[in-house]
Amino acid sequence: MKDARPLATALADPVSVLGLGADAWTSLLSIARAERLDGSLAYRLADMPLPGPVARALEDARAEAEFGRTQALWEVEMARRALAPLGIAPILLKGSAFAFAGLPAAVGRVVGDLDILVPRDRIDEAEAALLGAGFVWAKDDPYTQGYYRRWMHELPPLIHPDRGGMIDLHHTILPLTARPTPDAGALVADSIEIAAGLRILCPADMIVHAACHLFADGDLSGGLRNLWDIDRLLRLFASAPDFWKKLDARARLHDMRGPVALALRLADRLFATPVEPRIAGHDRMRDALFIRRILARDGWGRPIRPLNRLGFYVRSHWMRMPPLMLARHLWIKARSK
Repeated sequence: MKDARPLATALADPVSVLGLGADAWTSLLSIARAERLDGSLAYRLADMPLPGPVARALEDARAEAEFGRTQALWEVEMARRALAPLGIAPILLKGSAFAFAGLPAAVGRVVGDLDILVPRDRIDEAEAALLGAGFVWAKDDPYTQGYYRRWMHELPPLIHPDRGGMIDLHHTILPLTARPTPDAGALVADSIEIAAGLRILCPADMIVHAACHLFADGDLSGGLRNLWDIDRLLRLFASAPDFWKKLDARARLHDMRGPVALALRLADRLFATPVEPRIAGHDRMRDALFIRRILARDGWGRPIRPLNRLGFYVRSHWMRMPPLMLARHLWIKARSK
């Protein structure tokens, strides 16, 4: 396999794996593991006739995903307990939100850190409560603390020394230095209560946030997994009346029309995701460059296309801050190593 496209094909169309030979299966599983999509693949292929070794490997991936889901839900409960006395209902983001809400995007998905959003005027209270609940700073040097608090969309990561769970405490969804400026107040105001003391973003904002995370706040590492999230969410949300109208309105509100359109087009090209053409638009040359980056894995699961990756790494920093600030930041980080 020259890149990760067979994995995208297998996720979109499980029948495509029929007839794979031993080497092709080894490559497919290696790429899926590297992209942290082996659990998702395992559930997609659960009803397929598979070779014995493949079936056992995917059974292990399902068990690992379920264990991770249980851990993630426990961390959600610990955060809820810490913040409940303050009357703060954290808004769950990304994988934890999918898992707690029982969304299709959660099936087999690896859940990493617990990402939660609280109103900015209450973030100091939330921080103190989590520290009081036993969390400590994962990064406590003065420069990192100052940089996060002044310029970022979240506080420095918090980790629980006993459980190992990590929390990213957000007050918005993009760095304050980034060019797009999402409306954090609208994210909070239109969030949905999913249980007592816990909330999730509304469906349209969930897609906007996924597009933010993928295209406006990083170098596309994990891009295939994030696009798979978007596919799973859209297949559920698109059946609701006026969803596409609401998504277009929220993308405009959050200054994210471009990233949302790109996310729709790439999900359509890789997974045949049903999208609204008037929102997705058309830009095949640009899309091809992004797809080349997203699929940059060889048959051993190793990164390939280093120049393409480097270009997106530079792009990610360029989008996050102005040139002089970027130069200063990179210089300080280089000297600290």
